[in-house]
Amino acid sequence: MADAPQISEPGAGVAGAASGPLALDQVDRQIIALLHENARIPNVDLARAVGVSPSTCLARVRSLRERGVIVRYTAEINPLALGFTLQALVSVRIRPGARHLMEQISDELRQEPEVAQLFFLGGTEDFLIHVRVRDSEHVRQFVLKNLSANPAVALTETNLVFEHHTALSAGLRAVL
Repeated sequence: MADAPQISEPGAGVAGAASGPLALDQVDRQIIALLHENARIPNVDLARAVGVSPSTCLARVRSLRERGVIVRYTAEINPLALGFTLQALVSVRIRPGARHLMEQISDELRQEPEVAQLFFLGGTEDFLIHVRVRDSEHVRQFVLKNLSANPAVALTETNLVFEHHTALSAGLRAVL
């Protein structure tokens, strides 16, 4: 699969940039929805599903990448297959005097193998960290090592995930 396009200016050609959302027709929207569901769908099958020729479909996918609509392709991995039997969401609040360290903390957390997703928030909490771990002791050690031991961290709260589902977000469904 191709790498994400290089964009020369921040926000240039990206949906939601200062110029507003990109113009997408119904075929583009169908392509996006199908690729979101299965990024490995062969081009010939994708073309057939949206009712265009394979060459037209390939050109459309390239255009979506070049315009920054499609930024990357990923594989969804089953955490259980890797021994991660527990998932948790850890909320983090940074001390007011340590706000200048937030980018550094974010960079460090993203390097930790347990971190599946990291959200930088506006609101009461500063970060929400989705972790995948072996067991409750593993999540405890993650919090102690990476958060509680950090003097910039004022508060953490850990919530266990009983079920996790990925879906096309309501916002995407509304425009697709």
